[in-house]
Amino acid sequence: MSEIKTTAVLGAGVIGASWAALFLASGREVSVFDVSPNAEKTVREYIDRAWPTMDKLGLINGGSPDKLRFFRSAREAVDGALFIQENVPEKLKIKHALYMDIEAALDRNAVVATSTSGLTLSEMQTGWKDPSRFVLGHPFNPPHLIPLVEVMGNDRTQENAVETAMQFYELLGKVTIRLRREVPGHVANRLQAAIWREAIHLVRTGVASVEDVDKAVWAGPGLRWAAMGPTMLFHLGGGEGGLGTFCERLGESFNRWFDDLGVLHLDATTSEMLLSGVEDAANGHSTAELSESRDAMIASIQAALSPLRR
Repeated sequence: MSEIKTTAVLGAGVIGASWAALFLASGREVSVFDVSPNAEKTVREYIDRAWPTMDKLGLINGGSPDKLRFFRSAREAVDGALFIQENVPEKLKIKHALYMDIEAALDRNAVVATSTSGLTLSEMQTGWKDPSRFVLGHPFNPPHLIPLVEVMGNDRTQENAVETAMQFYELLGKVTIRLRREVPGHVANRLQAAIWREAIHLVRTGVASVEDVDKAVWAGPGLRWAAMGPTMLFHLGGGEGGLGTFCERLGESFNRWFDDLGVLHLDATTSEMLLSGVEDAANGHSTAELSESRDAMIASIQAALSPLRR
């Protein structure tokens, strides 16, 4: 919320550094803790790279990198912060140790949000004596560019903690959704997993190459998905009759496709096949170069769509 002026970022890898950049851009103070001795250097370099893009998107609202501070302990970093974004590795032992360390140092009104992708809220709550101010706040990488944040609390969470988190994220320009029930992977990751599973199946069964399957996504439905979700798009695909007409006309075809979708696991052989394919598609470009290209395209899409969503 607007009165939240002090924030903390715990764990400053790619996700944490991106959150720090966005919090700074909004004019807030950011305290950072990470166990890496190189954390300050890498985070400051990340923010320097991200700043022009955030400026282009209109995300810099009185912000300055000068409001960034680094601490040697998590307890020091959270002292006085009213919103804490936790991004430490996806290991329960590590997360629980962090929560035990910071709990007594937290302001009683502070909200702690976890960026976890793979763990559930109830699993992480066992690391707290009182988890009532602890919520899920799962972003998409990189958080300073991708609007989505998935937010969740449960019967052990104070309702106003969830509301505060959602309002805070929305003030930063994020798009929030609220999870009503706990499932592994939350919402968007499960959608990603379903699409990728079929992408892998198409490659493994010789239908198309890794590069061509990726092209089929970004040059086809990916463009539409940047505007609207699949159900609304199919509603439009039904013409005047909307989704009802669409399901009537194409229901049999979709059922046939559903029945034929692949079921597989990401084993060593499949991983090697995908690695070979993606290296061919990269055509010698480094991951840093590809990331820079990705971010530039995302920023351009965001800049184009932003006025249309107001």
